[in-house]
Amino acid sequence: MTHKASYLGLRGKRLTTALIVMVVCPAYILIGYNNAAAGGLLTLPSFVETFPRIDTVNTAGKQQADNARIQGTVVALYTVGCMFGSLLCLKLGDKLGRLRTIMIGAVIEVVGAIIMCTSFSLGQLIVSRVVLGFGFGAISATVPVWQSECSPAEHRGALVVLEGMFASCGLALSQWVELGFFFTRGSVSWRFPWAFPIVLALWILAACVFLPDSPRWMVKKGRIAEATTILAILEDLPEDSPDVQTSIHEMQKSLAEMDQGSLLGLFHNNGDRLLNRTFLACFSTFSQQMNGAGVIGFYTTTIFEQYVGLSALTSRILSGSVYTWQIACSFLTIYTVDRFGRRPLMLLGAVGMGAVFIILAGTVGHAADSRACSIISALCVFLYGFFFTVGALGVNYLYGTEVAPLAYRVPIYSLTSTTLWSINFLVVEITPIGFTNLGNKFFIIFAVTNLCIILPVVYFFFPETRRHSLEAIDAVFKGANSPFDVVRRAKKIPSDVVRRVDAIHMVEGGMADERSASPEMQESQSEKAVYQMVEKTT
Repeated sequence: MTHKASYLGLRGKRLTTALIVMVVCPAYILIGYNNAAAGGLLTLPSFVETFPRIDTVNTAGKQQADNARIQGTVVALYTVGCMFGSLLCLKLGDKLGRLRTIMIGAVIEVVGAIIMCTSFSLGQLIVSRVVLGFGFGAISATVPVWQSECSPAEHRGALVVLEGMFASCGLALSQWVELGFFFTRGSVSWRFPWAFPIVLALWILAACVFLPDSPRWMVKKGRIAEATTILAILEDLPEDSPDVQTSIHEMQKSLAEMDQGSLLGLFHNNGDRLLNRTFLACFSTFSQQMNGAGVIGFYTTTIFEQYVGLSALTSRILSGSVYTWQIACSFLTIYTVDRFGRRPLMLLGAVGMGAVFIILAGTVGHAADSRACSIISALCVFLYGFFFTVGALGVNYLYGTEVAPLAYRVPIYSLTSTTLWSINFLVVEITPIGFTNLGNKFFIIFAVTNLCIILPVVYFFFPETRRHSLEAIDAVFKGANSPFDVVRRAKKIPSDVVRRVDAIHMVEGGMADERSASPEMQESQSEKAVYQMVEKTT
């Protein structure tokens, strides 16, 4: 292939944009859509008539409690499928390649959606939820890795937070589609909303045929020539460019280091403090679910209708408005994440979400009898949307990728993805039972998790990563004496430490400009110099 080789006639930044539009965007819209698609359908007359064993609207007492438990399990089985699908990718992703894994996940997603939207029995619905989740688990665990291995490092903050905005689009889309079919009669009111994701899955499946696989995976499989060609197209450089050749060499070196290390090393704190970093990455996704996102995400319509006391139509309009509001808030996150930092946003989110749940615990119980309490409860759900989007939706995904060292980034991401879906299952499983048995007091649990767990852990253990290269972050951990020491060291790093190291290297003729270097090239060439400078400043 020549220097002008391309995919879909695109190279460089234009090709990166195509990757986002054609695969990343619909994949994260699917995340949001699938997470919210069940909540607004559980109270529809046709739905409860078809599945009376999960009817919590027309039942009371022990029957309602039993149905609530079954309902929580059925809804949460989707996340069980996601968990096992993401775990399978730990091996399957490296064996088949990123794109093939995504395509297989899309096919399974289509099969699951077809079974679900044609369900006539509870057993069929249960099977469909597991199959749907299994397929999407493979997609959700592979797309971020594929994107990061095909995208420039300097845009990591904006790109990852942009994924949160796509997820918000999916959440909003699910609610408006459900509202549109709320006015129809019969089972089409819930069958079509569950069939709609088939369109997005087929779009992803078709797009993957025309796009490049990860050059890093190609190198791992020994297909160096293909990896060189793909990387040259992604960087819009000739194949014999020194930058391309150096990047390929650094990929080989990084993979060799990974092969020498054991995955059990993730659970030990040696020089690289891998256990410390694995904990932070996993806790970032743990906190995203234990902050109450599963409660609001899966059951927004149910909360408005059954517990705030609003009409079915008003509840669905407000649910769609909440997620549309989150899309607007996502633009604020894109602006602030690299300006104010990750820690301040996560701390603000924990305080805000904790306060919202305290207010909800006090107002929801009186919403049916007090118009003021009803209005305050509805406003609190919108406030939660703001704090969650700004402080958790995209920032948590970003943080987990930043603290993971290059050689262990894939296994750490698999663990964080598994943590995400397992905690999501727990929250979704207990939510109907919690509402049935505790009522408005159930919200107190998430006020406690936000204010007494997430807030102090982020404050004492999460170092700031804003404006620090991956090499500087790596150096912060390598020289730390304890988890508490990591935060202190990060605070003392000059914001221009990498630029100063680059300047020294450029004077010495030893380093290319960071903006044009690949992630592997950056991490290898400047790690030692950055580590020495960080040690001097801390």
